[in-house]
Amino acid sequence: MARRDGDVMTVASFDVTDGRVARIWAVRNPEKLRPWARPDLS
Repeated sequence: MARRDGDVMTVASFDVTDGRVARIWAVRNPEKLRPWARPDLS
């Protein structure tokens, strides 16, 4: 998950096979990112 000024900008997932990245899925659509838009807990 990548944030900018506290807002979620991108969520990415990586498929790793034999120690190498085989696929990357990334979501940047603001409508699809709403479930991720909770306060930063760090």
